Amino acid sequence: MKSIALLFAAAAATGLSVPPGTVSAQGAEEMLRTTGVQARVTLTRDSAGIVHIEAQNEHDLFFAQGYSAARDRLFQLELWRRQATGTMAEALGPRWVARDRAARLMRYRGNMKAELAHYHPRGETIIQAFVDGINAWVARVQADPSLMPPDLAALGITPGRWTPAVVVSRHNALASNASDEANLARAVRAIGGEAVTRRRNFEPATVRLSLDSLVARLVGTATDAQLLTDYSGSRNAPSFRSNELSPLWRRAGGADSTVEREADRWESNNWVISGQRTASGRPIVANDPHRAITVPSLRYLVHLKAPGWDVIGGGEPGIPGVAIGHNPHAAWGLTIFGIDSEDLYVYELDAANASYRYRGAFVAFETVRDRVRVKGGATQTVALQYTRHGPVLYVDSTRHMAVALRAGWLEVGGAPYLASLRLDQARTWSEARAALSYARMPALNWIWADTSGTIGWQTAGAAPVRPSWDGLMPVPGDGRFEWRGLLPIPELPSETNPARGFVGTANAFNVAPTYARFDALARTWSDPFRHDRLQQVLDTTRQATVASSGALQHDAVSLPARALVPLLSGLELTSPVAKAARDTLLAWDHTLTAESRAAAIYVAWERKLATQTADLALPPAVRPILRSVPLSRTVQWLTRPDSLLGEQPMEARNRILSRAFSEALQDLRTRFGDDMSTWRYGDARLHHSRITHPLHALVTDSLQRVLSPGPLPRGGYGNTLLATANVDNQNHGASLRVVIEVGDWDNAIVTNSPGQSGDPRSAFYANLFPLWAANRFVPLPYSAGAVTRRAAGITVLHP
Repeated sequence: MKSIALLFAAAAATGLSVPPGTVSAQGAEEMLRTTGVQARVTLTRDSAGIVHIEAQNEHDLFFAQGYSAARDRLFQLELWRRQATGTMAEALGPRWVARDRAARLMRYRGNMKAELAHYHPRGETIIQAFVDGINAWVARVQADPSLMPPDLAALGITPGRWTPAVVVSRHNALASNASDEANLARAVRAIGGEAVTRRRNFEPATVRLSLDSLVARLVGTATDAQLLTDYSGSRNAPSFRSNELSPLWRRAGGADSTVEREADRWESNNWVISGQRTASGRPIVANDPHRAITVPSLRYLVHLKAPGWDVIGGGEPGIPGVAIGHNPHAAWGLTIFGIDSEDLYVYELDAANASYRYRGAFVAFETVRDRVRVKGGATQTVALQYTRHGPVLYVDSTRHMAVALRAGWLEVGGAPYLASLRLDQARTWSEARAALSYARMPALNWIWADTSGTIGWQTAGAAPVRPSWDGLMPVPGDGRFEWRGLLPIPELPSETNPARGFVGTANAFNVAPTYARFDALARTWSDPFRHDRLQQVLDTTRQATVASSGALQHDAVSLPARALVPLLSGLELTSPVAKAARDTLLAWDHTLTAESRAAAIYVAWERKLATQTADLALPPAVRPILRSVPLSRTVQWLTRPDSLLGEQPMEARNRILSRAFSEALQDLRTRFGDDMSTWRYGDARLHHSRITHPLHALVTDSLQRVLSPGPLPRGGYGNTLLATANVDNQNHGASLRVVIEVGDWDNAIVTNSPGQSGDPRSAFYANLFPLWAANRFVPLPYSAGAVTRRAAGITVLHP
């Protein structure tokens, strides 16, 4: 009752009433006359908040998907719309102009008809129907202000109309590696290519880092902040200031909200197990894509049913179709795969900084002028510059240099996940592979299993073919470094019915050494620990079930702990507390459960080990640049000490182990006190989850409790299959989990967090958060009978 009272208080704080059906839709049926639908459409919300849409034609199906997403996620969708269109300043004022300019600079500017047709043969009409559905809900909110999400009202933002250009925006795409190129070049400039390769992981390990003199001159003078201002500004989630918020919500002395860029995170797991290894003889597909843990959730669960369509699963609320899920024939999932789809090009400019050198001549920039409307100020004209390679990110007018971005996602077909529309209707593995030949962004490991028993793995993405360089660092834009197109997706790594009976991926290097086209793949990958643990378990699996795969998604065994903890046995410790802590670790099973004392000790120690090892292994000149080293390198150097630790590596290693252990114990005493029996890894003072709303830092304590669910205890960390990040408050991890037994569709299980709705007045705002945090699932009903049995409310749209 207290939580419901707080939900009402949140609405009252903005002067809004609670609209009918948002707090509870139990047993309710709502009939709505809706302009835009051609026939009756039924939207059944189940008890978990999942919406099951049944329409009589394709147009109405996607209209209703857009309508449902907007009904549940208008705050989120409106911010995405303004990010995509560069119209934040129009709503919030002049400080957003530079960001709006960046969004417009990075916008897809190619042929829109070709773009929309790429994602589905009827892509143009499907996407138009979807945005019409969003706009129908927007129109309803404009007519009835009580429906306005209170957090959107608190910012004073009026929702606007969507267009297909918003759907195909690239601002949410996960891509690499522009944000790392200049930094790596700076490191090579400081200590040389060979020294850098010893401290970073590259796969294959044949990388030879050499730095062009023009690039060296650039990175010696320009910071990453300068080079990547527009790149980051076009992609980062918005952060707000206290003076942009309604006084009724505002916290006295509240700090600005903060965000982090997500594009470089590599955290997801998926696997498919053939029927020869399952208890039922049917394949099992499991997927838990890891992204920022946010409120509202990045993922939206939906069931789409109409003639030609019957697909259920998760995607992003601003994209039609289902990215992860199943239809009557097959199930599929995805994780990020290593393709470097971005390059930074460095140019020499003429004396007037009006043109750039290309193939021995100076070529004028293409300039587009755009107008940015500004709340409380005059409309501003902004200039957007482009080279033949792409948008200009930086100009040094003093040194007559410039940097531009070439990106595979700026080609036709670069909208993230949208090609899933083709996959949603695939019936066989051959049809699925044909559909995936259109899936360019992000670069993904796709897994598949169908009712014939076939399982498969196909990687897909926009993979530039670089004939003479590896894409790791910026290159001159003078014509010597040109892509030879994109590698056809069928030529990327794949498998069909592997003899081992499973495929499992976790963002690590997973390509056979015999593969012929490493020139089109990335060289940097996730650390191998999650992937190795997954392979260990799947290799011994014989009677897999949905329940066992669900448990594997929550596996918290730390392979780094298995390697590092035995090193403590040889240390000389004098403190009774230190000896007791060591004994606790030596008797531990290396599983990072939330209630574990040993897990608290280990993680505090591993954090100190990583810092101190990096301090010793990184030369002073490169510490501010590289800042850290991969954990796999830390484990390597501590288990097999080499000269990077000094002239006496074994003694240096032992000093690190001892000092880090002492500092870890002091850290835990500071957090918990001296009584070791009270130390728990999942304590709110150590590893927990509180999902913070974008306005969290700005609002009053009472509204924080409404908007930001938690804290709740968490196990795992960034290098376990239960990937819960390497920080105290989990900010990355499984945005969605699903396990599907092919053919037994009603046996599928799923979770999302914190809930399906983004409206804090809704019963479905945070209802899934406690289950998600406790590593539990809800059913994913598919058959008509299963949906009816779990129905909580029905909305009917009719002409």
